[in-house]
Amino acid sequence: MRQLKLGIPKGSLQQSTIELFKKSGWRIDVHPRSYFPDIDDPDISCSICRAQEMSRYVEQGILDIGITGHDWILENGSDVVVIADLIYSKISKRPTRWVLAVPAGSPYRRPEDLKGKKIATELVNFSRHYFAERGIDVEIEFSWGATEGKVASGLADAIVEVTETGATIKAHGLVIIEELMESNPQLIANRDMWKDPWKREKAEQIALLLQGALRADRLVVIKMNVPQERLEEVAGLLPSLNAPTVSPLYDKEWCSVETVIDKARVRELIPRLKAAGAQGIIEYSLNKVL
Repeated sequence: MRQLKLGIPKGSLQQSTIELFKKSGWRIDVHPRSYFPDIDDPDISCSICRAQEMSRYVEQGILDIGITGHDWILENGSDVVVIADLIYSKISKRPTRWVLAVPAGSPYRRPEDLKGKKIATELVNFSRHYFAERGIDVEIEFSWGATEGKVASGLADAIVEVTETGATIKAHGLVIIEELMESNPQLIANRDMWKDPWKREKAEQIALLLQGALRADRLVVIKMNVPQERLEEVAGLLPSLNAPTVSPLYDKEWCSVETVIDKARVRELIPRLKAAGAQGIIEYSLNKVL
């Protein structure tokens, strides 16, 4: 039986990836001490591996597709097909950032100020390339973790570290002096697999539904009853993917109005809709928007 080999990233992205697949229509069950989860689709087999290694396994054909950060694709120099961007996080909807940080009281204000200094990071290859491109001679040292503490303990003069908000870096007495790149999760594919019509169609199906679930996570449906005489006023308040759906009710003096809007606008919009004459307002979530 033919199967598409899917890589699930171990670590910070694992649970959010499983939840995203669930919302997209696939249930993935992870067993303790096993790196081969079950999935309710006989056409797919799953493996768990570190996001840092994912692009290498996909490039080598050990996996057909997988989810990893754009940063690790660059770090590994992997030649893969990027099928889709998947910007998702429990903390925020922003991409993560790799930044250059130094002690708050240090004289370093620009990357050039670190000439001849030691920099600790997990992103060794990318960092070496970044500084070499700018002609800045620095020593790049691999960090196995707790990178922010390397400066405080005198093991490094600066760090290249990943952050979303910068709060952890600030808490360690560091300041960001340069942003090196932004990164977000991506669904990637092996280049040879991409030439296989069956596997490519299956991979594109997964990409379509994952992106639909991500899009739906930012949106809700608002439905309400509106007097015909207030319809134009209410409709003018409604943002929509296309245009609001308006349907007549049994009482011809009223109509039903339904639209899809961004979650962030709901708290401000509903009071304005009520003031404009809308009644019976209902809000509900979506699974997918395609």
